[in-house]
Amino acid sequence: MDIEVLGALSVREHGVSITPTAPKPRQVLALLALHADRVVQVSALIEELWDDEPPRSARTTLQTYVLQLRELIGAALAAGGEKDVTAKDILVTLPGGYRLDTRGGRVDFREFEQRAGAGYRAMDAEDFTGAARRLREALSLWTGSALADVSAGSRLDLEVKRLEEGRLCALDQRIEADLRLGRHRELLSELTVLVNRHRMHESLHGQFMVALHRSGRRGEALSVYQRLRAILVHELGLEPSATISRLQRSILMATSETAPARGPEVTGRAVARVG
Repeated sequence: MDIEVLGALSVREHGVSITPTAPKPRQVLALLALHADRVVQVSALIEELWDDEPPRSARTTLQTYVLQLRELIGAALAAGGEKDVTAKDILVTLPGGYRLDTRGGRVDFREFEQRAGAGYRAMDAEDFTGAARRLREALSLWTGSALADVSAGSRLDLEVKRLEEGRLCALDQRIEADLRLGRHRELLSELTVLVNRHRMHESLHGQFMVALHRSGRRGEALSVYQRLRAILVHELGLEPSATISRLQRSILMATSETAPARGPEVTGRAVARVG
């Protein structure tokens, strides 16, 4: 079974889609897919579907959705000519919950985590060329926002936020690697978009400031800081972090300190929320 959640939801068995069109069964499949090969408790599925106001028929209705998914799985197994495995062997009922077995299939978010992890290790080893390549490969797995076509309840909403945060961290580190390789001019157009999309993400703003300053655009780099500070003060009542403030002062004084330190205050840091 192949699972894709880094964009539209896609779950396939023998290349045949088992993704239902109805919203509620899609939610069930999405939550099972995000915990593939692990048990998802019935209580978690009910919370996803109805939050804290489940109907009296919640368990029966959930069983109906599971049955619908098994019908789709069964049709995919038949299309693949697999006779020794049933839908109940793929979507397994266990005490207290259900488990969706991938049987070694491709799961895109796990592949992303593996590739991103390799990129982070390369960064730690100061192999910036390798880090940029591996992180770029990890990010290439994303085709849109996570579960873009699923109406998410509370459980899926948290999972989507976790996935998107992982994406942003990988993006942040890929840009950092590119800066270390002197690719500041190539990054300008990308960072222009990113700082407008993530209006309070200090690391991205710091990287934009560095790229602009190294490209001979010192005034624009300082303007980026002023815009960030205005947003933070207005919306959160916070001043920028000490690290990005030091960067602003170094650019203001035109010293050689034009790259943010790779510490927790800058790399991957978002203030309060990512705008």
